[in-house]
Parts: sequence; structure tokens; C-alpha cells
Amino acid sequence: MQMLMPKPQIFVERTLALIKPDAVDKEEEIEDLILRSGFLIVQKRKLQLSPEQCSNFYADQYGKVFFPNLTAYMSSGPLVAMVLARHGAVSYWKELLGPSNSIKARRTHPHSLRAIYGTDDLRNALHGSFSISSAEREIRFMFPEVILEPVPAGQRARDYLNLYVKPTLLAGLTALCKEKPADPMTWLADWLIEHNPNKPRLQHQIAEEEHR
Repeated sequence: MQMLMPKPQIFVERTLALIKPDAVDKEEEIEDLILRSGFLIVQKRKLQLSPEQCSNFYADQYGKVFFPNLTAYMSSGPLVAMVLARHGAVSYWKELLGPSNSIKARRTHPHSLRAIYGTDDLRNALHGSFSISSAEREIRFMFPEVILEPVPAGQRARDYLNLYVKPTLLAGLTALCKEKPADPMTWLADWLIEHNPNKPRLQHQIAEEEHR
């Protein structure tokens, strides 16, 4: 019986991570744990939110008993916002965080970040996006200058590979065979960087091409 192999997919999720005011002094330590857990820190900034900005960020929690304490806590000092990327970023980051209540986390998930750095059910040290859609909203809130384009998947990913990646890679491998360099991996890497079809061109380069 022939086994059907799943088709490869290209999919890198992004999620928002916040180091809250009570854990900012552990910033470097937490970032090291994030990187060693397979995440890439795509964007990072340190900022302090006003109570009004906190209210807007946590708008989905509005009306709950803890809401005033939450906004007061989140606006009490600087925090660190980061965009994290990896496959399954949202679920992996939530797993690394552990339960939102740090007291419970220490009982059930003692190695989670909130168990280690959090204090109680309110001061839990870190924030993570609940879903992919909330991650997009929260990233736009903390990094309004960032352009979030939908990640291609399925047929769109295959179309992108066929249109942009495969022709360039084929040309690079053909040039590699003709050149036969001593260090083929480095040579091919340099060639692909130089011939990247999406590489931005300077204005004087465009002018020179138009005069040829």
C-alpha cells in the first residue's frame, strides 16, 4: 500500500509578546529563553502605555471586574513589546507562558514563564495573543508602522514558489554547475542574494537601465 506524503507548506506565524511592567527587569533573561525556544524576534520596542491606551488594547475585557486593576497595572511602568515568529507561534508561545494565573501556573506548569516570573492572577509578567486574528490586531496596535501581509499557504504558496523562487533557484544552480567554485554553498548563497528578484533597486540603477 502506497503511503501518501503530505504536501509541504510554507507557513510562519507571528504573535505578540509583552513583558509587563513587573518583569521588565528580567528582559534579557526572558529574551534569551524566547530565542532558545525557537522564536525569532522580528520587532521589539520599549514603551509605556497610558490608562486609555491600555483600555483600548484590552477592549475585549471591558466590563469585567478586574478591568480597572488591569489597566492600572499595565500603565504603571514601561513594558517591552515584541513580535515573535516561528511555525505555530501563537500556540507555542501560549504553551511557553502557561496559565494566566501565576499561582495556578506554579502548581500545574512549574516550568512555564508565568510560573517563574509572575506573582499572582493579575501580575503574571507576560502577555501572549490568544489567536492568529488577535495577534494581527495586537501587533498593529503596538507596531502601527508594521505592514502585516497574509502569509501564503496552499495553492497560493505553490503559485508563489513557481513564479518567484523556482526560476531564480534553477538559474542559480545552472550558474553554479558552470562556475564549479571551490565553496559551492557560499557561492550559491551570494549568487541568490545578488540575483534576488525582489531586491529593491536604487533610483540611479533604474535610470542606467533605461538608458541602455
